[in-house]
Amino acid sequence: VDEKQKIIRVALAVVFVLVVVGSAYYFFIAGRSESREAGQAPLRSDAAAREEALGKEGPAVPALTVPLDSSDEAVRGLASELSSNALFGQWLRSKDLLRRFAAAADNIANGQSPRPQLEFFSLPGEFKVVSRAGRLFLDPSAYERYNAITDVFDSLSTSGCARAYASVKPLLQQAYRELGYPNEDFDRTLLRAIIEILRAPVVDDPIPVEKGVTTYLMVDPLLEELSPAQKHLLRMGPENLQLIQAKLREIALALGFGEAQQPRPRLHTPQK
Repeated sequence: VDEKQKIIRVALAVVFVLVVVGSAYYFFIAGRSESREAGQAPLRSDAAAREEALGKEGPAVPALTVPLDSSDEAVRGLASELSSNALFGQWLRSKDLLRRFAAAADNIANGQSPRPQLEFFSLPGEFKVVSRAGRLFLDPSAYERYNAITDVFDSLSTSGCARAYASVKPLLQQAYRELGYPNEDFDRTLLRAIIEILRAPVVDDPIPVEKGVTTYLMVDPLLEELSPAQKHLLRMGPENLQLIQAKLREIALALGFGEAQQPRPRLHTPQK
């Protein structure tokens, strides 16, 4: 395998760092944007920390030089070498993977649905609620539908994602410019997307819901006011969410985003 193919293979990991956690959005509960918390650390990446993290893994990875328009075929062909999880390769049948990653990260960073970039995902089963003593709750048995997504995400190499980001950053920056951000650094958007995911609260108790006009609404005001990107994470269940957030914290550190820039874990008991 030549050096260019090695870089492409490693680059695949970072493509799915945010995409896999957004894949369940087909089944989200609609709601309003999240009220932002005060006191968040500045949105910046620590270049020195990133260089140190990458340096520990060996020589610097050169920037990926294949054209953005023609990167999909090579990416798909090398996907099987990134993870032993069989489901991973099935997620590579769409087009413009790097563009989708940039757009999905931008949507998640703004608390919006990444659904337009993720129509190639599908999950078995359907949204379920359960009735208990005359009240409706999210059905915990439905959490298992998302186990496969969590397994794929957890199978990705943390160091590989960090090295991949260094190699694909020029192409991601190009894709980000195409979205209408000619003068902004994609680093900031990636960090904002990571923060959006890490801010999703972990809820161990059953989540009460009520029937709205077209969908179900969460009874707890704090949960109902979460962004759509965060609400679908709740639908994955507390165990899956905690595994995803733990893995994402590892990746963020490897990318050079310090602990002070990452929100603390949030545990929440829903109002009844």
